[in-house]
Amino acid sequence: MRYLILILISMCFTQNTSAQIYEVGIFAGGSNFIGDVGATDYISPNQAAFGAIAKWNRSPRHSFRVSVIFSDLEGIDGKSDDPRRKQRGYSFNTSILEISAGMEFTFWDFDLHTSGIKGTPYLYSGITLTNHDNYFFTTAGEYTSENTSSWAYGIPMVLGYKSNISTHFVLAAEIGARYTFSDELDGSVPDAESREPLSFGNTNSNDWYVFSGITLTYTFGRRPCYCNF
Repeated sequence: MRYLILILISMCFTQNTSAQIYEVGIFAGGSNFIGDVGATDYISPNQAAFGAIAKWNRSPRHSFRVSVIFSDLEGIDGKSDDPRRKQRGYSFNTSILEISAGMEFTFWDFDLHTSGIKGTPYLYSGITLTNHDNYFFTTAGEYTSENTSSWAYGIPMVLGYKSNISTHFVLAAEIGARYTFSDELDGSVPDAESREPLSFGNTNSNDWYVFSGITLTYTFGRRPCYCNF
């Protein structure tokens, strides 16, 4: 997986910086989980999330973007509005590492080489890879490690607003839901086939999680000659 990260980073930075403009920076915010354990609030950060982000601006309207974000995901049935979950009383906490790559589209032109403060809403989507440890719940409701980990594919759906705050810095606020092609993040479906009878919840509905936060990026590169792509 570290080779994948190196390839993604090299794709962003091997081009001639005199012909394009780049952004590198940080993400900081919170996360919340939506699945078979805990509350089902769509936007309710309860764990810290932080990471790094890089962009390659191909035009004033779109950019290639990669990010790496670390966080914990937590679910507590006692905080749910569902009385059945409250009675069950399950809870979990697991650490995740997300690698994401895709394209960001702005609603309006966002040319950082023109003078003045400018801002625009934007959308981002692509693909995510999320690494998580595997757990399951015993018949007594104990959250138990399987001593293995897995990668879950997903689709990010991000809405944000960004503005330059100086010549070289861009500040953005965004909310991004991640739909994963996995139902294992909360332990409701064990990874080992031998533990399949311990599965519970809606096994036809996969797990979601949401990152809410801000990004601060530093821009560099001379005025670009944008291509048609």
